[in-house]
Amino acid sequence: MKHRDQIVDVFSRITDPVQMDRFLGEILTEAERHDLALRWKLMEMLESGMSQREVAAKLGISLCKITRGSRVLKKRSSVCRTLIKTKNEE
Repeated sequence: MKHRDQIVDVFSRITDPVQMDRFLGEILTEAERHDLALRWKLMEMLESGMSQREVAAKLGISLCKITRGSRVLKKRSSVCRTLIKTKNEE
């Protein structure tokens, strides 16, 4: 899909965190930004060793929302998993 390729290109060009924050604020609603941050937080919590039930209780979300993040982290080639591990090693 051409639009998907364009957005990947745009994201790849932004290297400044301030500009990325402004960009996300311009293209996403507050609810979308919240959902994205929540998804990232739950994956960080899962990767740290918390159970899905613990994550659900701490974040006040259903287990269904956690399932996708859990599946992503189980893949050895997961970019999310690599990014979380790299961040934790810093």
